[in-house]
Amino acid sequence: MKKNLVRATAAAVLAGAALFGAAAPALADTPGVVVVDEPDTSGLNNIWTFAPLGVPVLGLIQSINGVPGKILPSF
Repeated sequence: MKKNLVRATAAAVLAGAALFGAAAPALADTPGVVVVDEPDTSGLNNIWTFAPLGVPVLGLIQSINGVPGKILPSF
């Protein structure tokens, strides 16, 4: 019984140390507010990146239209 109590106490201490060690970076004092620049959106106006449905629709259509010419040999 005493052996189990020692093991449980040791396990609790080790688990607490692990949680405290993992939380240390989150508890660190930050020097101030980090300012993030605006994202570069200059290349988002072409056919391949315009995606109103989450898929670049116009680029997908253009890509599908080009498939028969790439699969079938040209004579």
